[in-house]
Amino acid sequence: MNLKVIGAGFGRTGTHSLKIALEMLGFAPCYHMVEVFSHPGHSEAWEAAARGESIDWEWLIGAYRAAVDWPSAYFWRELWAKNPDAKIILTERDAGAWYKSFSSTILEFMQRGDAGITDPILLAQRKMGRFLLNESLFGGRFDKDHVIDVYKKSNEAVRREVPKDKLLVFDAPDGWGPLCAFLGVAVPETPYPLTNTTEEFRSRAMARRADKN
Repeated sequence: MNLKVIGAGFGRTGTHSLKIALEMLGFAPCYHMVEVFSHPGHSEAWEAAARGESIDWEWLIGAYRAAVDWPSAYFWRELWAKNPDAKIILTERDAGAWYKSFSSTILEFMQRGDAGITDPILLAQRKMGRFLLNESLFGGRFDKDHVIDVYKKSNEAVRREVPKDKLLVFDAPDGWGPLCAFLGVAVPETPYPLTNTTEEFRSRAMARRADKN
């Protein structure tokens, strides 16, 4: 494995924008949940890892130079142990704003039933997501206070466990400056990418489900 950057931040903290930004800076390809949708077998591998089973990490993510967002962020410790020279980026935003975005995107679509879905790849993706997030991360509870508490405690753990010289706590509105300084690369002339709004996420998720029915 040759990961140079590992994202430890939850989904809906600007991880899709960070994926694009890292690839623009030369850390391509960058793994993100969108990769799961185009790689049959990845959902099953991530779920197996979440269940504590031994998996072939090299097959799963060995071709990537960076990884952000779920499901890889759930395993930031494991990935860092295998790539000890990698730098860690904790994407973070205001907890209330994060919960609003998470609850109206990922949580809403995860809680929808599978009725009418026949595509085995999409079913595997949803099964993996439910186990990794619903069961393992949030313990089957989705009341606002609990979800925000999990979010905050996870971020606190990253800050506590990662040495300061290896960690960047990053919010997308901060832009290129702190990211490029942390990675030791030049600032691009183009604006920092801001993508995957709530509306874009919902539209893409609905279209993907419609295509698989």
